[in-house]
Amino acid sequence: MTELGSDAVVERVPLILDVDTGIDDSLALLYACASPEVDLLAVTCVGGNTHARQAARNTLAVLELAGRTDVPVLLGREEPLVKPLETSAETHGPEGLGYATLPEATRPLEPGHASERIVELARARPGEVLLVTLGPLTNLAVALEREPNLPQLLGAYALMGGAYRGSGNTTPAAEWNVYVDPDAARAVFAAWAALDTSDAPRPLAMGLEVTERARLLPGHVAALARLAGAPPEDAAALARDGLQAVGSVAADPVLRFLADALRFYFEFHARYDGFYGAFVHDPFVVAAALDASLVRSNPVFVDVETGSGPAHAMTVADWRGLTRRPPNLDVVVEANADRFLEELVERLGGLAALCAGVAL
Repeated sequence: MTELGSDAVVERVPLILDVDTGIDDSLALLYACASPEVDLLAVTCVGGNTHARQAARNTLAVLELAGRTDVPVLLGREEPLVKPLETSAETHGPEGLGYATLPEATRPLEPGHASERIVELARARPGEVLLVTLGPLTNLAVALEREPNLPQLLGAYALMGGAYRGSGNTTPAAEWNVYVDPDAARAVFAAWAALDTSDAPRPLAMGLEVTERARLLPGHVAALARLAGAPPEDAAALARDGLQAVGSVAADPVLRFLADALRFYFEFHARYDGFYGAFVHDPFVVAAALDASLVRSNPVFVDVETGSGPAHAMTVADWRGLTRRPPNLDVVVEANADRFLEELVERLGGLAALCAGVAL
């Protein structure tokens, strides 16, 4: 338990984040650091948006930016289970953080392998730990090989990945995280499919059809800056297309990072998705994993196509029950994106103010 002020007590959720830290992963990390109900046990890193070692460097730097050098960061598997690694510099920039640059972290990675740490923490606190995967499922697939009982040991599991009722964002059929390592996704989904529903809660799966409802726009970033104490004229420069960090925004490390990272992300979405802003998939999933009232899900059996051809890496959801297979995922079908975005602005604005020493 942790006390907030004199009269508020919040039950803290022991959380492991598994990330391939690009821009929206960095927002998810900052969101977790800004959430009083989170006890961030560890962050594990995998290749996806960028190479695993770059993702680990980014993760260490973002956590240091947030003042959380106490959180262990571990490197996981650097290649997918079967196919060669593909990364997405076009989406996240050559080093994964858009135009943002952060100082090299002052601490090294924790020794050991990410999958080992996931298993260790779940064994140490059976039925308590929330695992959230925000990148390819490679580390979790390896962890399941090490400990087949991991689903029963975890308190809950949520993932960003897949497209269950719509098209993909990488191919017409496939979402990025599943596309990078479809064999890992298939292994993970199969592990839960093999369980009796009373043995472990089903994973909460958020696909593109709901995460793309969370569109972060320049006005959100300007509001965040105002909450962090930026004067109106400096915050106003963030509300326009171009997202320029000037004055106090440029001088504030957290606000400068957000402006520079998001400017790249917004430009990408303007080119490919027709709006100047960004889908913020990863922090939305963290928020939903912490607060079930943000989403509504339906149980369904899901498999992953690992063969070649146009359906490669497709998440195949059996909504009609044609396979007669019991559900292995709780797939989110409705989500309150507006309330999430309000929380994201409030929490990141508060974190920026706290890191800058601004009295709220």
